[in-house]
Formats: sequence, C-alpha cells, structure tokens
Amino acid sequence: MESSARREEAAPLTPREIFERLDRFVIGQEAAKRAVAIAAHNHLKRIQARRMRRQSLIKKSNILLIGPTGSGKTHIARNLADILQVPFTTVDATEYTEAGYYGKDVEVMVSDLLFKANHSVEDTQRGIIFIDEVDKIARRTQGARNGAGSRDIGGEGVQQSLLKLLEGREVHVPMNVTQAWNKSDFVQVDTRDILFICAGTFSDLHDFGDEGGRAMGFGADALTAKRKEKRISTKQLVDFGMMAEFLGRMPVMVQLERLGESDLLRVLTEPPDAITREFKELLSLDEIELEFPESGLREVVRYSMSRGLGARGLRSILEHVMSDIMFEAPERRHRQVAVDAEFVKARLASLDDVELNA
Repeated sequence: MESSARREEAAPLTPREIFERLDRFVIGQEAAKRAVAIAAHNHLKRIQARRMRRQSLIKKSNILLIGPTGSGKTHIARNLADILQVPFTTVDATEYTEAGYYGKDVEVMVSDLLFKANHSVEDTQRGIIFIDEVDKIARRTQGARNGAGSRDIGGEGVQQSLLKLLEGREVHVPMNVTQAWNKSDFVQVDTRDILFICAGTFSDLHDFGDEGGRAMGFGADALTAKRKEKRISTKQLVDFGMMAEFLGRMPVMVQLERLGESDLLRVLTEPPDAITREFKELLSLDEIELEFPESGLREVVRYSMSRGLGARGLRSILEHVMSDIMFEAPERRHRQVAVDAEFVKARLASLDDVELNA
C-alpha cells in the first residue's frame, strides 16, 4: 500500500498505462477497458488533489458495467484493483436490505473492504468496492414511483441506502464483518475516495433494447446483431427500475459485449493466468507434458457458448474435462497427454448443465 501512496504523490498512472496493464489479463472489450482506464485515472487524480489539500472540481468516477454473463465485468474490476494496488472487495447486491429490515445494511460492504485492508482506515478510503447483481435491486413495484406504494426493501430501498455511500459520506461501519449487528464496535470511514464499480446483466435490455422480441425470418441474424450493438440509455435503465438519483452517481456507464468464439479461445491461452497454463504447471510437477491442441479448446469454447456461459463457464468445463487426467496424474509420470477434440467430446457427453451453473 505504501508503494501505491508514493505513486499517487508522484504521478498517477496514465489511461494508456492502465489500459495496457488491463489488456494483458482481460481479452476483448476494448471500449470498456478504455472507459475504465479513463475513470480510474481521474479517480487517482482526485485522490492526489485531496492529498495535496487542493480544492478540486473533479467528481467521483463511479462505474456501472452492463453486460451478459461471462463477459468480464468482475474480471476487469479485480484486475483494476491489482493495477492500482488498492484493497478490493466483491459484494452481491441481493444480500442487502433497506436499513431497519432483516438483512445486511449497506455499510457492511465498507466493513468488508476494511477487513480486506487489514483494518487500515486510510487504505480502505482509497479502495474499490465491486457491487455485483445490481440489476436485481431494481424497483420491483413499477407503480407508485413516488414511494407511496408497498415497501420494496430489497430493491428501491437498497438503492436509496447506497446513495450516501456512492456520493461520499463519513459513515460508521462495524469493525467485525461477522457481527454487523453490534453497533458498539465501529469505526468511521469516509467514502468520498472509495471507487464503486456496479455491475449487472440487465439481460432484457442488453439483448434486445426496446424494440420488442427476438427477430425471426430472413435477415433475422443481422437484425438481432444490430439490436445487440445498440447502446442502452439512461431512460431504459430508469424504466427497468433503477432510480435516477442512483444512476446520477454512476457517471461512467460501460456496456460490455458478448465474447465471441475467437475471444474465448484467447481467454483460454493468452493471459498470464490462463487456466491452460495453470493445468500445464500442475501436471509438470508430476512430470507430465500436457498439450492443448486448438481443436480441443474449440470444443470447450463451443460448449460454453451453446449454453450462454461465456468466459465464466470455461474453467468449470475444463475442470470436468481434466478430472480423469488429474486423478491419474501421479500414476502416469513421464508421459505426454494431448487434450484434443475427441478427448474433449467424450468427456463433455456426460457433463450435466446443472453442475456448471451451480
């Protein structure tokens, strides 16, 4: 953390530097990586200005990531935290309720970040909180938009509670995440410099925009592709059930595209932390030379795409394909193993969809 502080005092990473580092680990999504890099750079400049006790007009660059399952939303946020060398935590928006109801208060997510920062308040106040499934806290009662209708404690109520954190306030958070109910043991944290990255699939909007159902007939594929490329507007998100005040505190809205076959193939092989590299290293310890012909990897990719799992499903699929090899590895030393198309097909034939989605 000290190295991060020294970097901020010297010169913040440029958008290009952030983009290039993201590009090593995140395949595709060029526009999304550029937008996130700019937002992160502005965030660093804002922190630097505050450290120098300067008055600044720079507003918080909270980010809203919209994209289908397995398109890299969490992956981008996690790698951004590594690049900026700040504490990072992932929370699920569906676990939180409006204050006063049974469930987690939104301050608990700051408490979780405090825990990841080894209870250093200073480091916590420069960290990143990734809020997943934010589309699940959309207003559930489409009538009574003025709040006069039935209480929506897990939807609009949570959005309302998040406003103060997103904008930046001094809040009291529990020191112990497992005892959030014990208000006697708390610490004060300023959220003005905490970067919030919210993410959701917003599947109805992402797939077909506001133009109705699935296209059918001659030219349907081209029409569907055109619809998928359409940008989602703030009005659509408000109609979906997101509060305008909530969206106003997320000035950077980034839309991720569904990864294609070539992108998923690159995910399996190119990043330094690619799963194929991991399996090769694991089996090399048992003196087994493992090869992944492109034909076998393409079968894995096609299986993931056919079930709409995206990059998220690749590890689960490959774990299943490799299970027999991993089990027998200590007994098969000094051998070469090739995971080709026939090998993959034989093992995918018995794969249950429920296992992958669990």
